[in-house]
Amino acid sequence: MNESEIKALVTLLDDEDSEVVQHVESRLRTLGGSIIPLLEDHWQGNGLNPILQKKIEDLIHDLQYNTVIDRLVAWKNNGHEDLLEGMWIVATYQYPDLNIDKLRQYINDMYFDAWLELREDMHPHDQIRVLNQIFFDKYKYLPNTKNFHSVANSMLNQVFDLKKGNPISLCVIYLLMARRLGLPVSGVNLPSLFVLTYKTPQIQFYINIFNRGLIFSKVDISNYIKQMQLKPQDSFFQPCSNLDIVSRVLRNLIVSFEKISDLERAKEVESILKAIS
Repeated sequence: MNESEIKALVTLLDDEDSEVVQHVESRLRTLGGSIIPLLEDHWQGNGLNPILQKKIEDLIHDLQYNTVIDRLVAWKNNGHEDLLEGMWIVATYQYPDLNIDKLRQYINDMYFDAWLELREDMHPHDQIRVLNQIFFDKYKYLPNTKNFHSVANSMLNQVFDLKKGNPISLCVIYLLMARRLGLPVSGVNLPSLFVLTYKTPQIQFYINIFNRGLIFSKVDISNYIKQMQLKPQDSFFQPCSNLDIVSRVLRNLIVSFEKISDLERAKEVESILKAIS
C-alpha cells in the first residue's frame, strides 16, 4: 500500500461502524512497524479527537511490541552472537527510537580507555584490575541497591546514562568491554546473582561486578551454593550463552513491572520471553 492509501485507512479508525474499525485495525497491523511514522504524524495532527488518538496510540504500541518480538526471534535464530544487539532490542520495548550505534559508542569509549592501560604480559588478575579501574573509578558505575527492581536496571541505555544497574546489567556492560578487548570473559548464571568468569585452558576465576569487580574462586561459588541450600549444577560454574543472558534480563524485567503493579506490561514481557524460549 502507498502512503495515501494508509492514511485513508487511518482516518477510518473512528468510523461509527465497529466492524469497519476492526477490519481497518487488522489491516494496519498486517503492515507492520514500517507504518509507525505515518501513524505518529496522523496522531499529532488530530489533537481534537481523543478517541482516535487513543486508538492510534494503542496501535503504535502493538506494532512496536510485535517489532520487539520479531527482532528478538530473528536474533535468536541467527545465532544470538551479538549480545549488545540483544540488549538493544530489549531496551526498544521501552525506548522504540533508541539507536544501537549510540550504545556501541559507549562500549567503544570504554574499550579504548582500557586498551591504553592493558599490556600483553599482564597476569589475568591484573587485566581485571585494569578493567575495574576503568569501570568503577573512571566511569563511576555503581550497584543500584536503593532501586534494585527498577525497570531502568534492565534498559542498557538507562544504565549507561545513570551509571547504576543490577548485577546482570552491570555485568553486561563490563562483559562487552572485556570482549571488545579480546579477553576470555563470559557470564555465569548463578541463582539470585549474576557474575562473570575469566576462563582459559590454563586458568579460571570469577568476578563479582556487583561488588566492585571482586575476584573469587570456584570454592567460593561452592560455598555460596551450599548457603543457598541448592544442589550444585555445572551451569553455576561455567559460561552461559548470550541467549541465557537476555532471557534472564527479561525475567528481571517481568519482576520489575510486577513490583510496580504494571501487570499488563509484565504479561507482554512474559510473551516476549516465551517467544525466544
